[in-house]
Amino acid sequence: MRLLLLRHAETEWNRERRFQGWRDSPLSITGREQAESAARLLAASAVAAVWSSPLGRARETAAIIAVPHKLPVREAEAFKEMRFGDWEGLTRDEVQAQFPGALHAWAETPHEAVWPGAETLATVRARALAGLAALRQAHAGETVCLVSHGITCRILILEALGLGLDRLWSLQLSSTGISELEFRDDWTTLHRMNSLIHLTDAAIA
Repeated sequence: MRLLLLRHAETEWNRERRFQGWRDSPLSITGREQAESAARLLAASAVAAVWSSPLGRARETAAIIAVPHKLPVREAEAFKEMRFGDWEGLTRDEVQAQFPGALHAWAETPHEAVWPGAETLATVRARALAGLAALRQAHAGETVCLVSHGITCRILILEALGLGLDRLWSLQLSSTGISELEFRDDWTTLHRMNSLIHLTDAAIA
């Protein structure tokens, strides 16, 4: 299976630097432009299925990408963003004021960070890998587009590279950044990561 993996397009909360997690905000004007640019680039790819996290920002991005392929968007809970619990809806400055210790841990040792209501990275990894296994079984030999989220996409790429969750911040994933992974029985290859070539006519965020 070949996987075209995208982080969702920019939202209003992304612009405000708010933690979203399982909560949502609409795509910004720039976000819709980003999604439309990604759709134009991927229109030439032989995509057999378009999958998405069930969260609105990912679904909306995926729906735009699916149009040229005339495909429905399929949803999987496995690919939701990490749940950020009590941080959701707060800006980074607000989190710094209320949870300074946890925010420091999130920046320095994300694989060990815990705070009220949040998932651990290990929990997100387990569900994301279960979702990936299901995709590989359902779409063997096909090219699939998956729209997910910053943390979830990073975890899938780290796994492909054989790196641990402690390396989470080694990867930069921009809004609608396109990564391409190829999965075979005995190996996995990362062909491109966070490609933004399609954003020549839209802002990079």
